[in-house]
Amino acid sequence: MAANTDSNSYTIIFAIAMVIIVGSLLAFTASSLKPAIKENERMETQQNILYAMGVNENEGTGDIAFVSTDNVANKFSENISEQLVLEYKDGKIINQMTRQEFMDSKDEGKGMEPYLIDVKKQQTRAKEGKSRFLPLFIGTLEGETVYVAPVRGKGLWDAIWGYIALDKDMVVKGTFFDHAGETPGLGANIKQRYFMDDFYGEKLLTEAGVFKGINVAKGNNDPKNEDKDDYEVDALAGATITGDGISAMIKKDLKLYLPYFQNLKK
Repeated sequence: MAANTDSNSYTIIFAIAMVIIVGSLLAFTASSLKPAIKENERMETQQNILYAMGVNENEGTGDIAFVSTDNVANKFSENISEQLVLEYKDGKIINQMTRQEFMDSKDEGKGMEPYLIDVKKQQTRAKEGKSRFLPLFIGTLEGETVYVAPVRGKGLWDAIWGYIALDKDMVVKGTFFDHAGETPGLGANIKQRYFMDDFYGEKLLTEAGVFKGINVAKGNNDPKNEDKDDYEVDALAGATITGDGISAMIKKDLKLYLPYFQNLKK
């Protein structure tokens, strides 16, 4: 006997069957794509870290140009000589781990490549009263040791983040910034070379070694950012809140690394 396709029971059974079929297909697709997604995440993160320390394919004054995806793994290995993870809690660094130690550990929050540490999750851990893991990437560029640290904060509409390259005195040697949803032509310009390049040479510490950070300031009377002793860079037009977010995340996240840099001088 043919099924009564007009009955309520048939409609319900058909809907359930479709949900199961579609759900299974989506789950299979997600599972199949997971390795590719992880690989893209790895390449993008390594590109960003390298860009901050000055390893890129920029030419002239045009758009930013990352190390190519087919070469980024080799460049990362060549230029990043050491990956550390600092465990931070209650205002001090309570542990320092090598890349291998962090990867080999099965404790909560560990067991991964340091460059895949999610800064947002680490900020949440700190709010919950847990220790926070701070990745630090160390390399050499033109004979100088460079330390690259991640930062994350809030822009006008959504998250902003980046990597800051520093020398042993916490002087900026390069930056990379990105965003989730800032306004095109305004806050989204934090990813433009002319803005990121302004941070080069800016100091985070006073002469006395006090952490001061860097303000993205309107009307700082230094539009070319030639003054590297004012702890300021010129703000983007029409992007005050995004600029404030950059200032805040630099101060908040990089200050956590201060004990490490102080120890370098001992």
